[in-house]
Amino acid sequence: MRPLRFRLMEEPVELWRGGVNTWECDEMGHMNVRFYVARAAEGLASLARLLGMPGAFTPHAVSTLLMAEQHIRFLREAHAGTPLHMTGGVVTMDETSAVVLQVLVHTRTGEPAASFVSTVTHANPESGRPFPWPARARAAAAGLMVQIPVFAAPRSISGAPLKPQASMARAQALGLQCAARGAIGPQTCDVFGRMRAEEFIGRVSDGVPGLLGRVRTAVLDKAPQPSARVGGAVLEYRLLYLDWPRAGDHLELRSGLSGVEDKTQRMIHWLLDPISGKAWGSAEAVAVNLDLDARKIIPIAPEARAALQDYIVQGLTI
Repeated sequence: MRPLRFRLMEEPVELWRGGVNTWECDEMGHMNVRFYVARAAEGLASLARLLGMPGAFTPHAVSTLLMAEQHIRFLREAHAGTPLHMTGGVVTMDETSAVVLQVLVHTRTGEPAASFVSTVTHANPESGRPFPWPARARAAAAGLMVQIPVFAAPRSISGAPLKPQASMARAQALGLQCAARGAIGPQTCDVFGRMRAEEFIGRVSDGVPGLLGRVRTAVLDKAPQPSARVGGAVLEYRLLYLDWPRAGDHLELRSGLSGVEDKTQRMIHWLLDPISGKAWGSAEAVAVNLDLDARKIIPIAPEARAALQDYIVQGLTI
């Protein structure tokens, strides 16, 4: 079945509206990445309703939408008290999946705060197996078509199809550092008992400070003007959701540095099951070092880039 392609909407529909709570901000002083993804999940539920599936995320749903892949660009910081809203629509739809666009917008200025281009699967809530969209969803999608704007398109991370490489055996062979480990509690699961999507990126966020400690030290040691307070910010993410842990399942985050450029460092994160060795998911991230007082990016001096070559894991991919 050919993907749907129809006349584009004149204006994208609004999917969510609200603001940033103080407790959603992290040590960097801005909204943490897990809450961006949580907003996207709420927006996806609204989009499902517009597709004629208002009960897609209820306990007795006959079908739901499962996240398969997500490309995120973080465009402008959002601080406590900032009003935000989200718009979006359908980019393409095939027999069992769709690519959807969501844009989180600063309500006061109209500037984009973040963009999400996600591949979602129309699936059985219990088994997760894909099956064809109902006719009503395909008909509704015809009126919800949008294009991906330039600011939401991949910039530093490829969007090309790939074969995931993540496994515990390969992580050990590459010597990937354990950045985080733990278990899934019921409070982090959705109504179907699966770990919520924001928990994946949240575990990555929790593990990054330990991973990047040596990197930031090297950057600061070689910086022309050392900053008193240094943190970091992610500019772009590509996430692959490969399987869904349930309450009681264990997870381990293995991560490594895969590249360093003038201003950015590139990291690969594998979320793994330490019991079976399989991958729950994998991610590629492009991040910067941030002067937390000036709110400016700290460039990586040539001497620092040279020093960081020893930390790069050769052959590491998403």
